[in-house]
Amino acid sequence: MIVITGALGFIGSVLTGRLNHQGNGQLILVDDFSQVQKNKNLGNKAFVAKIDRGKFFEWFAQNHKSVEFVFHIGARTDTTEFDKSVFDTLNLNYSKRMWQCCSDWNIPMLYASSAATYGMGEHGYFDDHQVVSKLKPLNPYGESKNDFDKWALHQKSSPTYWFGMKFFNVYGPNEYHKGRMASVILHAYNQMKATGKVRLFRSHHPDFKDGDQFRDFIYVMDVADVLMFMMESKPTSGLYNLGTGKASSFNALARATFAAAIQEEQIEYIDTPLDIRDKYQYFTEAKMDKLRKAGYTKGFSSPEEGVGQYVRQFLSRGEYY
Repeated sequence: MIVITGALGFIGSVLTGRLNHQGNGQLILVDDFSQVQKNKNLGNKAFVAKIDRGKFFEWFAQNHKSVEFVFHIGARTDTTEFDKSVFDTLNLNYSKRMWQCCSDWNIPMLYASSAATYGMGEHGYFDDHQVVSKLKPLNPYGESKNDFDKWALHQKSSPTYWFGMKFFNVYGPNEYHKGRMASVILHAYNQMKATGKVRLFRSHHPDFKDGDQFRDFIYVMDVADVLMFMMESKPTSGLYNLGTGKASSFNALARATFAAAIQEEQIEYIDTPLDIRDKYQYFTEAKMDKLRKAGYTKGFSSPEEGVGQYVRQFLSRGEYY
């Protein structure tokens, strides 16, 4: 059996669906299942059991001999949450316990790290283990992810194989519940349908035009492909970036959204809020050499391809994956 934590969420639910499409229904789904607004993310997906995250380790102790891999995707991902104790409990300590269980029982483990660990990008966006201790994340969420990365790298005992995936800007179906934390594509689509136009942040940096702030946006279907590759191929353990390796502007994403919806472009620029302006990133781009050297050869969706599929197959129909 395969364990997926955070199975109700965005990436976890898409990964569940992709494994189902490969014919794998031997899945143990772990999450806080009282979050009813996320229930549609699991739709008609096949699985063996749903287990509340608070009861999972009791189940794991009794059933670990039947588990062949753990996808630990579950986490608190709200970058506007500043109560550090929330992240200590859900991101740091829960992950440490998962690691220790997988180490004790020789079970491979993949966990969700984040590009938020890179802070302002002072040290670049290299998934080099030597850089981790130097990174300065901009918020408690990023700190919690980097704290666990640092902790993992210093452990004498580890799972059979382990992979910490530094997700960049993921977008795609099943993110309806994320509110403010949803991707720019979902917000752009909703604004476009409501007002006919999309609002983007104005640039407050002399080297960048309005809307030409860049991020490494990656389609969630590509993310799922990489996660399954890691499980199946078991490359060298460690931290891996998970982006496309090619940054795209917010303007490009907005235009791709208009094009996919066959609607006339109308973009309006607004000031970046003062409370985030001094920490606003103007360029992020994953260095993907390590994943490529590990043997991952498949290409990544362009904004036109990824946004096009997302808008036409999911957003325009209100569909889930």
